[in-house]
Amino acid sequence: MDEINLKELMRYVLSKFYIVILVLIAVVSLGEIYSVYFKTPMYNSTTKLVLTSEQTSNNSITTNDVTLSNNLVKTYSEIIKSRNVLNKVIDSLKLGMTVEQLASKISVSSVTSTQIINVTVSDKDSELAQRIANEVAKQFKTEIVTLYKIDNVQIVDKATAATAPYNINVAKQLLGYSAAGLAAGLGLVLLMFYLDNTIKSTQTVENKVGLVVLGVVPNAGRK
Repeated sequence: MDEINLKELMRYVLSKFYIVILVLIAVVSLGEIYSVYFKTPMYNSTTKLVLTSEQTSNNSITTNDVTLSNNLVKTYSEIIKSRNVLNKVIDSLKLGMTVEQLASKISVSSVTSTQIINVTVSDKDSELAQRIANEVAKQFKTEIVTLYKIDNVQIVDKATAATAPYNINVAKQLLGYSAAGLAAGLGLVLLMFYLDNTIKSTQTVENKVGLVVLGVVPNAGRK
């Protein structure tokens, strides 16, 4: 394999830099067109729940209550997306979707070392995402009372309608498309350099044939 002359490579890249610019413009343009006209905006809406102890006569919370709540977080997270809860949400809101479709829109996460559970709903309709999130919290709270005969789930924050999609960020996407376009353009030019077998300098001739070049005929151009 021939050694690559870095000076030759740099000269070649600079001479073909217009190709890099064209590829960069093409990638950025296509990316932005896709984001604006073809990418569906998606909105997140989150409701925050907290596990508490049942109210006692002195309204005190013991260490055992906190430990029990911590242990229940994972179990409750599974119940939130249970078929029983989601069916009630679908019936209440009259959603035209299956349990599986609704479940795919819902993500449940717990805040480490706390009794807080976040229920996030994603949808292309921000108001629908809000209504689903709040209804899931409501039906889940009722389900816990039915299953465990305790009322230890409280809604800390109700879901609100998002004003901006979470999957579209013009500035961030522009930066990403620019980086991709620059990399693609440079990659194309480097591939062209590798496949180009033409003589690019007198040094190349000397290296190939082992003889000293005594003179070079200049390129006078057309008259």
